[in-house]
Amino acid sequence: MDEFFWSFIFRYLHVISGVMWIGLLWYFNFVQIPNMPKIPDEQKPAVGKVIAPAALFWFRWAALATIVTGLIVAMLNGYLVDAILVGITDNGGSTAIGIGMWLGTIMFINVWMVIWPNQKRALGIVEADADTKAKSARTAMLFSRTNTMLSIPMLFCMVTQQNPWW
Repeated sequence: MDEFFWSFIFRYLHVISGVMWIGLLWYFNFVQIPNMPKIPDEQKPAVGKVIAPAALFWFRWAALATIVTGLIVAMLNGYLVDAILVGITDNGGSTAIGIGMWLGTIMFINVWMVIWPNQKRALGIVEADADTKAKSARTAMLFSRTNTMLSIPMLFCMVTQQNPWW
């Protein structure tokens, strides 16, 4: 039950929650959003009232778990400050992980501060008129697409730090 043990446990939890977060992000952007126009109108309420809210629940909490466990891993392994400062204090040794952490943080903020509030309006979880619902759905989709694009360099940075070529 030493630091190595806890580092292993939290890294494993970090990877599991990250897989859930990014998996759901990619599900939304590569499966659900592109296929919604193909679903007959009478079947769309099942997606909007059942599937999307459940997926969004796991999506946002997986984002939080990924951030929290990632910060704990960085703290336990002694590179938290260096990574936050993007390797400035350690001659660049934590640059890749730092960039990945900042990209993940931006994505996390998008999830909780933009995507989720807009999805609540778009899905009718909170009251909104039709125009607001449509605008909210578009905003949520655009920020979700942004997160999808950010996930690619974020994943690259995370893997690169663990498997450096230098």
